[in-house]
Amino acid sequence: MLYADVIVPLPLQDSYTYSIPSELESYLKRGCRVLVPFGRSKSYVGIVRAIHTKVPQGYEVKPIKECLDTQPIVTETQFRFWEWIAQYYVCPLGDVMNAALPARLKEETIRRTRASNHSSLRMDRDEALLSTPQQQAYDAICQSFLTKEVTLLHGVTSSGKTEIYIHLIRQVLAEGKQVLYLLPEIALTTQITERLRSVFGDEMGVFHSKFTDAARVAVYRKQLSDSPYQLILGVRSSVFLPFDRLGLVIVDEEHEVSYKQQDPAPRYHARSAAIMLAHQCGAKTLLGTATPSLESYHLARTGRYGYVSLTTRYLDIQLPEIEVVDIKRLKFQKRMKGIFSPTLLDAIGEALEHHEQVILFQNRRGYANFLMCKTCGWVPQCPHCDVSLTYHKKTNRLVCHYCGQTFDLPTQCPSCEESNFSDVGIGTEKVEQQIHRYFPEATTIRMDIDTAHTRTAYEQIISDFSHHQYDILIGTQMVTKGLDFDNVSVVGILDADTMLNIPDFRSHERTYHVLAQVAGRAGRRTTRGRVVLQTRSVDSDTIAYVVNNDYDAMFRTQMDERRRFHYPPYYRLINIYLRHNDYGRTELLANDLGTLLRQVFGDRVLGPDRPPVARVHSMYVRKLMLKIEKNASPSRVRSLLFDIQARLLQQPSAHGLQIYYDVDPM
Repeated sequence: MLYADVIVPLPLQDSYTYSIPSELESYLKRGCRVLVPFGRSKSYVGIVRAIHTKVPQGYEVKPIKECLDTQPIVTETQFRFWEWIAQYYVCPLGDVMNAALPARLKEETIRRTRASNHSSLRMDRDEALLSTPQQQAYDAICQSFLTKEVTLLHGVTSSGKTEIYIHLIRQVLAEGKQVLYLLPEIALTTQITERLRSVFGDEMGVFHSKFTDAARVAVYRKQLSDSPYQLILGVRSSVFLPFDRLGLVIVDEEHEVSYKQQDPAPRYHARSAAIMLAHQCGAKTLLGTATPSLESYHLARTGRYGYVSLTTRYLDIQLPEIEVVDIKRLKFQKRMKGIFSPTLLDAIGEALEHHEQVILFQNRRGYANFLMCKTCGWVPQCPHCDVSLTYHKKTNRLVCHYCGQTFDLPTQCPSCEESNFSDVGIGTEKVEQQIHRYFPEATTIRMDIDTAHTRTAYEQIISDFSHHQYDILIGTQMVTKGLDFDNVSVVGILDADTMLNIPDFRSHERTYHVLAQVAGRAGRRTTRGRVVLQTRSVDSDTIAYVVNNDYDAMFRTQMDERRRFHYPPYYRLINIYLRHNDYGRTELLANDLGTLLRQVFGDRVLGPDRPPVARVHSMYVRKLMLKIEKNASPSRVRSLLFDIQARLLQQPSAHGLQIYYDVDPM
């Protein structure tokens, strides 16, 4: 009798063993999908992990119901990659399977998608020449790849990194190998797809979560066919596609937080995952950015990664002039015009007079942060989450940005029964309303989650602004992520302090990244751009580093702090979260878990603490932090954590408790 260990798409710690019916023995293979019974009445589509003759002990073995494939849909390379993800990010293989496969491949019905074999690679009649600095960087990257698996390309905004990528891709494809080109945001794939398609034709496939599931299945199946895409352009989930001749992985905007998966598990970082995937495939990895993550820059400075710099903009255009405006002083002098300083209004007016475009950055969507009773100070709160409700004026609703529920505006304060409310804070809706007051003839468009929640909406906004159909683009961090607009002469940063004041050890690094990136959207073609940075913290070191484009000073300052307090890149962090619908049990179990963890990990354990949002979806949340030495074995850490978790879950009071892990949290 043959048996199969099967991974099912559930958050379970291991695979499950099933007997293989005799009629399936001849063609069932590792990596095939099978339909298996689970529990009393359910069935799931699982993946065969192993086939063996060892008889399971202690339980009745159920037979596989059906085999859904004639050939494996998970390759040996993918299995190795899945297992690394599960080990490093402390999660079950079932969660990895769930993330790795499009939904239709986990359904019981067999859907066969015919992949097109047509391809036309246009690589030799329209090749753009590299400038001298670009050619030098290209040559340096090729030289670095002779001795290093990973190379960091540190190029200022608008230095022409994409053209260097194109030349590297040409070289790798000419060698008969494949390329994975990662971007942090769907918005960026919109801009670059046409550019790459004009060069590489149908050899390029695009893959991201805003595609229909049928489209994702089609790409996945084509990668398993005899004529796979040679170049894949996609966001973080693209690392789970099958590759058989991977030669190069490009991680563009490598510093971006968007590369980190937050929910659900596995909470992987696509940059780290891509580096491991390339290593397992014998491929090279190129990390590209104008503002490197401290971790990547540290590895480059210490010789683990190769390092190439590109310090001049394309065509020698100067970096934008950044003017810092003290809005605290202007408010005291009553010189602010709503949320705009006179300096910013003058800059916008001048740009519009010259038929140039403007980007305004405000890192909060909605109209106002919250409503407040003017009499007693009562603020509407979400009944399911420990957060205030955000006011959205366009829909005239209050919205919880954690659970997504919406509520009617209050007509009366439940505390003092007065009906006098004020809105507090600034969101992108308020920016749009106020800009119309000062520039009624200007056309504006917003780009935030509310206006760009679908792929087509992203594409339409970017296309319309690129074709100068709008004068002013107002947006959240979406507008900072490498977008290329040739007519933008002015960028306004309305409030730089929001990010600086976040209680997180990465807040200054992130602030530098965001401000430098959004400033880099200005003046990318013919003339030097202008950036007006409004802040209450004019004396902040981080603001000075941005103004002076002094990344190295920011790096040194932050690394000194991280070394002293045992933060990355010197230590690994693992956040451990508990969730339960009972407040008292959550407190008790969190303390018990802290005790169990300290018995094993000692003073590496911090907490338990209440996170900034301590209740979400009516579940109470507590957090512990584990600081682990860099040389500690990820598999050993995972094993210890799961053993401790099992001991805690044996307690009767732990019924209904959820525990999950966030490795390398962002």
